[in-house]
Amino acid sequence: MTGRGGTILHQTFDRRRLLSAAAAAGGAFSLGACVREPLANASAPLTPFCLSAVLAEEGRVIRTVAGIRPYRDAGFVVREEALGTKRLVHNYGHGGAGITLSWGSSMLAAKAGLAGHSGPVAVIGSGALGLTAAKLVQEAGFKVTIYAADFPPNTTSNVAGGQIHPASLFRGSSVNDAWMAQFAAAMDYSYRRFQISVGEDTGVRWLTTYDEMRSRDLPEIEARMMPAARILGEGEHPFRAETVREWRGMYVETGRWLEHLMREVSIAGARMIRRRFETPSDLAQLPETLIINCTGFGARDLFGDEQMVGARGQLAILLPQPELNYAYRMRAGYMFPRPDGVILGGTFERGQSDPTPEPEDIARILAEHRELSSAFACST
Repeated sequence: MTGRGGTILHQTFDRRRLLSAAAAAGGAFSLGACVREPLANASAPLTPFCLSAVLAEEGRVIRTVAGIRPYRDAGFVVREEALGTKRLVHNYGHGGAGITLSWGSSMLAAKAGLAGHSGPVAVIGSGALGLTAAKLVQEAGFKVTIYAADFPPNTTSNVAGGQIHPASLFRGSSVNDAWMAQFAAAMDYSYRRFQISVGEDTGVRWLTTYDEMRSRDLPEIEARMMPAARILGEGEHPFRAETVREWRGMYVETGRWLEHLMREVSIAGARMIRRRFETPSDLAQLPETLIINCTGFGARDLFGDEQMVGARGQLAILLPQPELNYAYRMRAGYMFPRPDGVILGGTFERGQSDPTPEPEDIARILAEHRELSSAFACST
């Protein structure tokens, strides 16, 4: 599936390659293998044909946002290097999968940094990657200080849609087996960690999800993050699409989840210091001897990572609709209902680093979702 801007949104993966890589890279942080259900063509619909329509009207828009995804063709970076007498572990560049892979990527970063370490740890950044890294460092028994220019709710992670599924992450021709091992381990750990975090206080929940497929040839690896997946037959869905898949997916109300993480790390004794870093030498002045860099798109300038480009994603958020008990991801865009509003996306504008919503793009998003859901309305 590709988004506007032409980059890859969902990569096809080799099942055996990923499974063996995850087992090798997970290490002591492993939560066990994910339960997998085979893709099936069930005879009875799991949800009724009649779906409540999304009311994508301009008068129902409560806010518009634009987030800058830190996208790299070569995928996210988890790498250790020396910074003078200190150790620096990078944990950035997750494209549109920052929340999805936050637990797993931070697990890899913590595992790399904490081996043989003693003393407090510094985490740079307070978005999804920074807070999960801080939480895992604390769980391993270390004190942590989080340094950031801004804290929730003023982070890029706060404006993310929040579907737990890897997207807009890498280009297949630009990654090697070692990176695929990192990805597989991060994906497995994150998926299990979110499963055990479902609840009202965390903002994590399951929803029936529909997506449009270009063919019926489904990679087996997809089933690992799509439990109860099945291809719908004619008359089992209202979408104007040739092939539609139904599955169960997890979604995060990002504001509530980040607030929950902030509360958790604060209760465990984390210090929060507002500070902006201009150069790596600024980091070298910190008192901590281990630094985990979770600066997202900021790492491009801070560490000169020219492989990273901004990819803007624009969202229109509508008044909540409690009757919406499903989500979808179609060529026209995606829709996630959350208690704080109905999330409509989306765009993937590679090379754009201005976090300003464009009125014409928002109008187009509304129009496309309005047309998409025009066939949904329940007659009773």
